[in-house]
Amino acid sequence: MINELVRRTRTVRRFQEARKLDQTMLRELLDLARLGGSARNAQALKYMAVMDDALREQLFPLLGWAGYLPEWPGPEPGERPPAYVVCLLDTVLQKGPATEAHFDLGVATQSLLLGAAERGVFGCRIGAFSAAVVQRLLQLDGRYTVLLVLALGYPAETVVLEDIGTDGDVRYWHDDQGVHHVPKRLLDEILIDPPEVV
Repeated sequence: MINELVRRTRTVRRFQEARKLDQTMLRELLDLARLGGSARNAQALKYMAVMDDALREQLFPLLGWAGYLPEWPGPEPGERPPAYVVCLLDTVLQKGPATEAHFDLGVATQSLLLGAAERGVFGCRIGAFSAAVVQRLLQLDGRYTVLLVLALGYPAETVVLEDIGTDGDVRYWHDDQGVHHVPKRLLDEILIDPPEVV
């Protein structure tokens, strides 16, 4: 069950924009993010759900969509995400170095995305943006630092995994039918044997 869910939980960048997300479901997904482990149990991550059409339109051009596809400007109107979750660090609650929050962020967003995939919803973690500009748009005070923007929605594209070729190229790509291909390293390539104890 978890094996299948992890394999299905892919990054999606084109969505059925007209198919809105239910606010109750989004709250349930954010609850999954909340329940994960947290460094020093600080629980310093906060989340802002952006579902309003006007605010989504203002946020969209501030985001970078696919670094390996420079010719692709991102999803067209009608394929844009119907919701965003803006992930924030509450600096008042933060304990220890800010870098610890990034561990929490990975755990939280993966939990959220696994729960979303179980419901047929997929997302894209976006770290390419100007935090200061997004912070101004969302009228956040200095207590909060924008760490990540998570786009969410029902998919309007197919994503397939494939083994990395002999050239070692890790770049994802679109084929002529718009299918999104994601190369993955083989399991034996990522396993490193421990030293022998003498």
